[in-house]
Amino acid sequence: MLQNIRDGAKSWAAKIIIGVMVAAMALFGVESLFSVFGKDPEQIAKVNGDTITRQQVELEVQRTMRSGQVPPEQEKALRRDMLDQLITQKLLTQYAEDGGFRVSDDQLDQLIVNLDEFQDQEGSFSAELFRNRLSSAGYTPLAFRNELRADIMRRQLQQGLALSDFTLDAERERLAKLQRQSRSFRYAQLTPANVDVEATPDGEAVQAYYDSHTELFRRPEQVKLNYVVLDRQDMADTAEVSEEKLREAWREQNDEADRRISHIMIGFGDERSREDAEAMADEALDDLEAGESFADTAARYSEDTASAENGGDLGEISRGFFGEAFDEAAFSLGENEVSEPVVMDGALHIIKVTHIDRPPFDEQRDKLRQMLAARQVEGEFNDRAQQLIDESFAADDLQSVADDIGLTVKHSGWVSREGGDGVLSEPGVMDKAFAEDVLEDGYNSDVIELDEDRRLVLRVTDHRDATTLPLAEVRDDVEQRVTAKQREEALAQRAETLIERLETGKDTDLRWQQADDISRQEETAVPDAVVGAAFRLPRPDEGQATYGHVTTSDGVAIIALERVAAGEPNEEVEAFVARMAEQMRSRAAVQGLIDYLHQQGSIETDR
Repeated sequence: MLQNIRDGAKSWAAKIIIGVMVAAMALFGVESLFSVFGKDPEQIAKVNGDTITRQQVELEVQRTMRSGQVPPEQEKALRRDMLDQLITQKLLTQYAEDGGFRVSDDQLDQLIVNLDEFQDQEGSFSAELFRNRLSSAGYTPLAFRNELRADIMRRQLQQGLALSDFTLDAERERLAKLQRQSRSFRYAQLTPANVDVEATPDGEAVQAYYDSHTELFRRPEQVKLNYVVLDRQDMADTAEVSEEKLREAWREQNDEADRRISHIMIGFGDERSREDAEAMADEALDDLEAGESFADTAARYSEDTASAENGGDLGEISRGFFGEAFDEAAFSLGENEVSEPVVMDGALHIIKVTHIDRPPFDEQRDKLRQMLAARQVEGEFNDRAQQLIDESFAADDLQSVADDIGLTVKHSGWVSREGGDGVLSEPGVMDKAFAEDVLEDGYNSDVIELDEDRRLVLRVTDHRDATTLPLAEVRDDVEQRVTAKQREEALAQRAETLIERLETGKDTDLRWQQADDISRQEETAVPDAVVGAAFRLPRPDEGQATYGHVTTSDGVAIIALERVAAGEPNEEVEAFVARMAEQMRSRAAVQGLIDYLHQQGSIETDR
């Protein structure tokens, strides 16, 4: 079997790199070996018989988190979204395959070798770039090929649906007229604070709401955990670092800092021998030692007239600016120190460092202390990490391990597979908590490497299955929801009653706010829901008003539409709106297919 895997891996690699680098073949062999020996994670969903694993979801979450596009506090929501996304992708891939969409190996190979991401500076496919960029994104070559193949098929399917849609000229014209409209209207806000409405949920209403919304009160499978964290930074916080070491580190760290330089240049060659130049340089150094200022000495001796007029100042330089000999002298000096003569480009240079562009010691002190302390405890950290591995594997509890290593056992409340707070929300932790050997057999987990500075071991202390919470436990929540719903319905009923009075010409005590000549795309203080509702109302007759109401974040708003104006044509805006409308229609076609596949498919999830 392994030989077949190796043979297959070599053939894949040969196709992908097309003779560029035979070494890349090993990538596919490694991928195949992982597939054979790796333990499949627990299934989280099944889509028409095809499995989606927790590992697949976690990989997508980690890739997104590494991109920095999602803040850490949104990781739980991201995990749910990723599962939904993977289910949709699976449905589309299955539909495309059933419909006869295919991507051949040759097409896939040609696409990969032509991707800009894998091209070197000469524009050729680079196996090293291919390997490194896949690794940094969390992909193996085989997984990348499979995902790319499925992605191409899904794109072909969605593009076919999108391109099959079109807009008639009459539709475009009507859309343009609607878009350029402006509307003038009044609106009055009804809220529980300014309208007396009844909202007293009885037991029957509470029970009915609970029975029809049980999914809102579903409690997932949960565990309670004991866990210990070995943290290098915690160890470093208690380490002692001397002031002398801090200052030494500050100097070393800033050895390469940019610096401001002055010099005295004395040339030699046709008109002056090197010996004469050295003698002049010695005289200049003697003057400096005698107390003469560098600026005055440069004015008398330096043949670089441009800088000599400025006290010899050359400005601020970085390493590499003037060359190796000059750098060696300039970057070995401290502030206000003067070098011996340096030979460069047919001249002797006496160099003075007038300023080093480095942060003050006090500004860097805490950071330097943290760095030195982390180095100082590195050996101890590694020893304790190894001890944690050895003892947690064999121990029948976690407390004895913590006592031996000097750690504190922490206790969680109930947490689900989606994680809890702090370290329990980090990638991979809850996978370990719900692993069979930890959850069912009662063992300590393997040591989890959270990052280079932290190691975690956990143990399950209690477990409960997923269930729908009884009404008695969630009654307060249900009553709040029913109360809010009843208030909204009462406000809507009150709005309809007031509208009937308005339509018959009767007085009301509404406090109207006026909104004149509001366009669809105009930014305004009027609530978006009100503007949207105003543009959905039918055009009023001359001198009349058309009434309607809409739910807002504060309650219900009554709207009186008074006037509709045609507006001025704007070709640029109307062309943009037409394009957006076509894109929306295309997306609607794709979304329609996705909704259909979700309705018709067999989808099982463990959430």
